[in-house]
Amino acid sequence: MNSEDKTLVEIIDENKWIDLAKYINYVSAPQAGAIATFSGTTRDTFEGKTVVELRYEAYVPMAIRNLKSICSSARSSWDLHSIAVAHRVGSVPVGEISVFIAVSATHRAHALDACKFLIAELKASVPIWKKEVYSNGEVWKENTEFLERRFKHGKDGSCCRRKIKTEARDIKGCGKPKVKEEDAADISTS
Repeated sequence: MNSEDKTLVEIIDENKWIDLAKYINYVSAPQAGAIATFSGTTRDTFEGKTVVELRYEAYVPMAIRNLKSICSSARSSWDLHSIAVAHRVGSVPVGEISVFIAVSATHRAHALDACKFLIAELKASVPIWKKEVYSNGEVWKENTEFLERRFKHGKDGSCCRRKIKTEARDIKGCGKPKVKEEDAADISTS
């Protein structure tokens, strides 16, 4: 069985729950001594505001492609048996799960490290957007991981002198695109 056969990536339609047992069963295997999971749920408050729900939107084909690439990167860094990743779109009320990751490996350290890597990379680079809906308003949120990566590449939001272009990549590995920075004056606006 190749690594593609041992990876399940799904974007779950609005008003459908994530079936945890489905994904845990998917990664279960006699040779797997560990299964690590991450379950992201909607909490009831954020910075003193009452949260009613989260709303997610995604560019689904690209999100699935990115998630598969991230899973491939995890496989190149850790000895993994199976990976399952599911993310909901649409409304996710307080207490419900919006994202679930399950990773199996022979040893727990590999499963735990890969699970942590997968959620961090998902939040930093997958085109899934989150709106927090409060009892007194709503706001689109950028994930901390996304902001840290943006700042690392010189985009702190204070000016627009640099533009970042991502170039296509055809490599197995870290899952990060090649980045080329150019001054805005050097980029034609055709």
